[in-house]
Amino acid sequence: MDQRTYNQYCATARTLDLVGERWTLLLIRELLTGPKRFGDLQKSLRGMGTGLLAARMKHLEREGLAHKVTLPPPARTPAYALTEAGEELGPAVLALARWGTKWAMGERRENETFHPGWAVLAMEAYFDAEAADGLRAVYEFRVGDEVFHVRVDDGTVEALHGPAQHPDAVVEADDEAFTELAEGRLRLADAIKNETVSASGDRQALNRLRHLFRRPPAADRHGSAQ
Repeated sequence: MDQRTYNQYCATARTLDLVGERWTLLLIRELLTGPKRFGDLQKSLRGMGTGLLAARMKHLEREGLAHKVTLPPPARTPAYALTEAGEELGPAVLALARWGTKWAMGERRENETFHPGWAVLAMEAYFDAEAADGLRAVYEFRVGDEVFHVRVDDGTVEALHGPAQHPDAVVEADDEAFTELAEGRLRLADAIKNETVSASGDRQALNRLRHLFRRPPAADRHGSAQ
């Protein structure tokens, strides 16, 4: 596959030469939360054909943004992980997520899919460092067949796929309830009260959870001109 280029001696243009093709940044998004098998990527990006996925991963490998790894036991299967250069795209992807939440999201469209695993990175994008001052806690989320966890350490956050070794609190929800939480249409306290979401573990950690992630309010792009 020929690589297209803007032919500009500009850092922005050179970066877009590497990651500006369709699906490429979404692959970076998936790998920012840990290594993924080819099948994991197919599951998360269902609109992407197998051939195109293989081509994009070869591109990321060739350009030094991703590389092949073997998952630890018990999986012991081949997977893809980001290189140091790929990992350093994280802040840019999070910035795009924050911008998109405010200026691009709006209401969910009828044909749009939602994958609970996408919320892993969103939690880093929505994290309120001030609200986490002095807090050290690990939260595990079980959503349908997805499991991921968030580690908060005194104003910093790390969100990863997979179970936590020693979670301080565990939150369980089905896909529908979690989607409503992610969209801001349902408050965690209300979801726990009406039993659409269950929570267990350290009470203080659970009480602080509701303040740790703040979804930016939506704004109208067309009404922003002065």
